[in-house]
Amino acid sequence: MRVYVAGHRGMVGGAIVRQLAARDIETITRTHAELDLTNQAAVADFFATEKPDAVVLAAAKVGGIHANNTYPAEFIYENLMIEANVIHQAYLNGIERLLFLGSSCIYPRAVTQPMREEALLTGVLEPTNEPYAVAKIAGIKLCESYNRQYGTDYRSVMPTNLYGPGDNFHPENSHVMPALIRRFHEAVENNFDEVIIWGSGEPRREFLHVDDMAAASLFIFGLQRDAYAAKTEPMLSHINVGFGEDVTIRELAQQIADVTGFAGRISFDTSKPDGTMRKLMDSTRIKTMGWAPQVSLIDGLRSTYRWFLDNHAAAPIGAK
Repeated sequence: MRVYVAGHRGMVGGAIVRQLAARDIETITRTHAELDLTNQAAVADFFATEKPDAVVLAAAKVGGIHANNTYPAEFIYENLMIEANVIHQAYLNGIERLLFLGSSCIYPRAVTQPMREEALLTGVLEPTNEPYAVAKIAGIKLCESYNRQYGTDYRSVMPTNLYGPGDNFHPENSHVMPALIRRFHEAVENNFDEVIIWGSGEPRREFLHVDDMAAASLFIFGLQRDAYAAKTEPMLSHINVGFGEDVTIRELAQQIADVTGFAGRISFDTSKPDGTMRKLMDSTRIKTMGWAPQVSLIDGLRSTYRWFLDNHAAAPIGAK
């Protein structure tokens, strides 16, 4: 089998490529410079030439709140085009197996916690990332629609907050986990005695290591068609992938302080917004299929910090 992994330079795509290689499965990859997935003709030429046996669609335009608010047209257009081009060409080239990777932002803003798959399209989306969320919902519905009309076997997985090797540690555009790792690391390097974090520290977040996400993706990808169909519905076919537990931002900050060797004060600026108080995925469906995460939060933080040190910084004194 030859598997085309779209988005292999991203955190999840890279982890999937590593795990496919460990199973001696050949992967096909292209950088953005080599293949613009928003270009319909280029994608058509690629599929006609390479003829992969299966596809993992992990490519997407992603970013934080600032980027989503600043470039909403780019987020909805580019993601819609990527999904439409790749999924349609997969069908035209006789590829029956495809896995689409979505996001937990597909669920309504005021959704019951933990978020179940059935909550999709039951309420208003979070305004700050609505264009991105709409595109991801469209990806799910593309997969389902091709399955219903053409008999393909296109599946979707929706991860919770991911972290791990390959994450984005940019000081302005990163998500909460890598942002805190970088902040505590710099505090140790500069001998700061205090780290101030926005909000009260009470919001709860769920985190899944990217290696677990890759394993879950390949688990779903490898299920027999009947086994997948038995746990899903034709128009409700996506699968949540989460760790199953959440922590407060305060608890997360303390664990990161321990991992980075920061021994100073951790303060919270309550004049800044907390955001959504809780975001937890209901991962019952995938767990009843036989999959469970293997990487604990503390072990995941340690391995992520080691990767950060190897790729972004010199190790500070006291790092564990």
